Amino acid sequence: MAAAKPAKSAVAPASADKVKGPASYFPSIEKTYGKPVAHWFAIIDALGARKHMDLVAELKSKHGLGHGHANALVAYRLAGKG
Repeated sequence: MAAAKPAKSAVAPASADKVKGPASYFPSIEKTYGKPVAHWFAIIDALGARKHMDLVAELKSKHGLGHGHANALVAYRLAGKG
């Protein structure tokens, strides 16, 4: 006799609530550098219209961010989400 399939839950799995993409870096960015992401978005905005990697390089060289953190902030901001 085949085993019965488990009933489907009406509640979505926890993984459905998990933040994905660049925003998944935000808690680590805030913890590591002690500033809210809004602070970094203001810096990106003040740099003006530049290419993605130019903005990343600026955050890394002038503000000491790691590549992944700088890249996540710039990608999120340029996508118009932040």
